[in-house]
Amino acid sequence: MTTSDCSQVSFDDSDTRRDEMHNTMETWVEDLVDEVDDAVSSEQFQEWLDVQSHFHDYSYRNTLLITRQCPNATRVAGYRTWQNEFDRHVTEGESAIWIWAPIIAKQCPECENSPSYHDRSDCEYDETSPEEWSKGLVGFRPAPVFDISQTEGEPLPELETEATGEADELVPALLEGASMLEVESKVVSPAEWTHGDARGVCQYRSPSERPLIEVRDRENSADLAVTTVHEYAHALLHGDVDDETERSKRELEAEAVAYIVGRYFGLDTSGSAFYLAAWEGEESEAILDRLERISSTAAEIIDVVDEVITDE
Repeated sequence: MTTSDCSQVSFDDSDTRRDEMHNTMETWVEDLVDEVDDAVSSEQFQEWLDVQSHFHDYSYRNTLLITRQCPNATRVAGYRTWQNEFDRHVTEGESAIWIWAPIIAKQCPECENSPSYHDRSDCEYDETSPEEWSKGLVGFRPAPVFDISQTEGEPLPELETEATGEADELVPALLEGASMLEVESKVVSPAEWTHGDARGVCQYRSPSERPLIEVRDRENSADLAVTTVHEYAHALLHGDVDDETERSKRELEAEAVAYIVGRYFGLDTSGSAFYLAAWEGEESEAILDRLERISSTAAEIIDVVDEVITDE
């Protein structure tokens, strides 16, 4: 995967600034498309993808059960699955998270019960013997699972998505510029963070209230800055979008904005490629289709931050 040019750029000539910014951002978006394609074909991403395939997609009901019992859960699996698939072991003394697991068994074609329940029902179906029945969902049973935080053993492969570089000046400027972007923004300590594994969140409120941006504090100021920009982009672009099918497109736009703004201020944002590669359902070329939205939003944030820094 290629690495972003970490030298900060500037567009000082007011007569040509707009065209220069647009052309540069278009080039950077094309770079991001190439980086995403490289990320998808990389060995690191394939190893990560293989591990992800072993985790189940849980129903809304089970997701709610997991969240209620373990609010900060990120990856859950059964006791034996952790051992056999991931070479990890549940830590002694941990309490299970209980979910509903499907029961798959031979099923009566008419009453759809398993053979034992069929025999006790009023169903008179006898055209074929139970041995010939197809398998299907006949019910649910409580099943224990455990979050990765409750286990120890071999580490799972991770994608390096964090930005790097010097951003000690950028973070305060972003926070100070929040009002100019018509958002409310704050950095929250890890001890007070209530949004699980998320690094940042954008909360849309009533039309009379500005979107609330919260980012989890961390030592890496570059990643803190890029996360803040990502959430700003959500606030500026997606306040009127509530279609869940648009979620991957929203993430694509927000991360592309973060990539451009971070790169403009001299940060290495090449980790954005892995971030976007992990979002299914959207080809990397779709970033180009949304170039105007991405570049205009990035330019708006850059202008505000530049103004704040210049006035200091």
